[in-house]
Amino acid sequence: MSGIYKISGLLGRILISFIFLQSGINKIGGYKATLGYMESKGVPGMLLPLVIFLEIAGAIAIIVGWQTRLFAFALAGFCILSALLFHMDFSNQVQTILFMKNLAIAGGFLVLFAHGAGDLSLGKKG
Repeated sequence: MSGIYKISGLLGRILISFIFLQSGINKIGGYKATLGYMESKGVPGMLLPLVIFLEIAGAIAIIVGWQTRLFAFALAGFCILSALLFHMDFSNQVQTILFMKNLAIAGGFLVLFAHGAGDLSLGKKG
């Protein structure tokens, strides 16, 4: 595979993962507020540590290309679930955009699940 494809695969993994790395870190800093928001939507607050772990560990794993398929599949499911739980108010344009953003990111993760991390990764194939 030529260099441009290798670099674009790495860059794509970084770009799709960065939002989750930042989000997981922000959840630690705003733990109480995030807990309250989750519970207001009917999601048990005891899941918050798992969410934080998935966002941070999953993002880092995908960026470096370790266990990419596993974490890509998990984060795709997370994106779809969060869209359904938190962004279903289609009368609100912002929520509709966030719903569609989550589905688009899930699609990107499913492509990673299908094809793996590529050559510039710790896992080489996924």
